[in-house]
Amino acid sequence: MDELVTLEMQGAVALLGLNRPTKRNAISDALLAALEARVAEAQRTARAIVIHGHGPCFSAGLDLSEHKARSAEEVFRHSRGWHRVFRAIREGDVPAIAAIHGACVGGGLELAAACHIRVADATAFFALPEGTRGIFVGGGASVHVARLLGAARMTDMMLTGRALDAAAAERAGLVTYVEEAGTGLARARALAAKVAEAAPLTVLGVLQALPRIQDMAEQDGLFVESLVAALAQTGPEAQARLAAFLEKRAPKAGA
Repeated sequence: MDELVTLEMQGAVALLGLNRPTKRNAISDALLAALEARVAEAQRTARAIVIHGHGPCFSAGLDLSEHKARSAEEVFRHSRGWHRVFRAIREGDVPAIAAIHGACVGGGLELAAACHIRVADATAFFALPEGTRGIFVGGGASVHVARLLGAARMTDMMLTGRALDAAAAERAGLVTYVEEAGTGLARARALAAKVAEAAPLTVLGVLQALPRIQDMAEQDGLFVESLVAALAQTGPEAQARLAAFLEKRAPKAGA
C-alpha cells in the first residue's frame, strides 16, 4: 500500500485507488504521474475502471505546496499535463466510474468529471475553492465540470466558495448515483461489473461518438448516430445478443 495509486483487478474491473490518505489524496505531480501510468495499465487489461480514494476522502484537489513557487509558464505547462492525463480517462476506450466519498474538491472534482459515471456516498461534498484562493481552475473544470453543472452554478461555486453535498450534486447533474455512507465503492464496483459486460461496439459508440455528437450541429449529430447504429447493430456480438433476446421472447409471443 505504499504506491501512490493502487491497482486491484476484480475480474474484468480495475480498481484504481488514490493513496495519499494523510494528505487527503491531494494530487501532487508524483500522484498524477502514477495515475497516468495506472490508467494506461488498466486500459490494457480491464473492461471497466473504478477510481476511488483511500482514507478519509476521494481527493482534496491540487497539492498547493507544489504550486506556489511556479512561474506562469510552469503553471501553464502543469495545467496542460493535467489535461493530458484526464483526457486519457475521458477519451479512452474503457469506461471509468468515480466512487466518491468525503471531499471531492478542486482537482479532485476535475478528476471525477473525467470519469464517465460518478457515484457518491452520503459523506461526499463538492467544491471549487480556487476562486476564493485567488487562482483559477486548471485541470479542465472550465469545460467539463461546467458542462455537468452549467456555467452559472460553477460561477457561484468559484466566486462564493459554495459546496454541494451529495444530494445537491445529484440534483445538479454532477453525480448519477447517491448511496448510503460507506457503500459508494461497492455500488461503483457493481456498476463496473455490469458495464464490463457491454458489447465493445456499443462501448465505442457511447465513449467516442456520444461526446462528439454533443458538439455537432443537429443534422451532423443525427448522421453520426446513424453511422454508429449501423456499426454496432451489425457487429457479431450484437447479432448474437439480439438473437438470444428474440429466442427468449418467442415462446411468450406465441402464448
